[in-house]
Amino acid sequence: MARNIRPPFLASNRSQLLLRALCSLLCLLGSLNAWANRPVRVYEVELKGGQSPVALQDAMREALVRATGRRESANDPAFAALIADAPNYVKGYTPTPRGTQVTFDNAAVERAIAAAGRTVWDRERPFTLIVLYPPLQRAGEDAARVELEQTAITRGLPVSLVPLSPVDATGTELGRDALMQMAQRYGADAVLVGRSDTGTANGQWRWTLHTAFATDTWSGPLTAGVDGAVDSLAAPQGGSLAQTEANARVEVDGVTGLTDFANVQRLLESVPGVRRAGVVGADGTQVTFDVLVRGGSDAIGRALSNASHLVKTEASGARLVFQYRP
Repeated sequence: MARNIRPPFLASNRSQLLLRALCSLLCLLGSLNAWANRPVRVYEVELKGGQSPVALQDAMREALVRATGRRESANDPAFAALIADAPNYVKGYTPTPRGTQVTFDNAAVERAIAAAGRTVWDRERPFTLIVLYPPLQRAGEDAARVELEQTAITRGLPVSLVPLSPVDATGTELGRDALMQMAQRYGADAVLVGRSDTGTANGQWRWTLHTAFATDTWSGPLTAGVDGAVDSLAAPQGGSLAQTEANARVEVDGVTGLTDFANVQRLLESVPGVRRAGVVGADGTQVTFDVLVRGGSDAIGRALSNASHLVKTEASGARLVFQYRP
């Protein structure tokens, strides 16, 4: 049975007060997204070997890996012409302490990526905490930090290695909800936990990536942690639908106060492909968001179906309704 949702100007006094409070909170915080996804300088690359055509082509390969989120982009035949023509995409050069940095024309490169039938990963990317357990000795931790951060730069993922424990005081492994609460305290969107049986940076690691929507696990050396995280977080290869941004209305019941609202707002903004999420109405404990997201209603509906604190109660066309459970 269809429900009639009262427009904001006919809402109850309580709803109007809630809506005013939500607007005030947004004004005070500016945007919750400011402490969530982090921008990545995708098209600024350190040159190796001067400003030669070969060096520029290698730099373009690195930019393409960052831009698409896929390692295979460096050798993808679809990008052969783009790589060969790299000098024509140069926007400028900047001297650095280590040499020279080239900046490619991001708009032109992204048009070429789309023309090649490939997709671009948003430059606003999930800020990811990396936790190594058991903790490494100081020298080993410093070396691991350098290796992880360099891999993260190459893959285009903002990360921070933090001295946190993925287990509680009794030694019990923390669940996804607890780890995501930890991530939010640091303004992060994901937690990547690496476990080593040897307690050193060498050897195999068991990696687990926790986000608000899923948990993925794999094994490999130290650098496999960041590589696996990007493989999981980056936009999947797809056609025109994956490239198209569209508005979707998301209605969330069970929002009883500003804390609930802040949690739901941040959850929506952390969905991969979301450009913005704003409040357009409130009625009792129901808040309606207008979300601009790549892939529209279908994409955000699929993503939110795995969210820990949202339960889908209705989905009809562009209308999505969820129940918030703190």
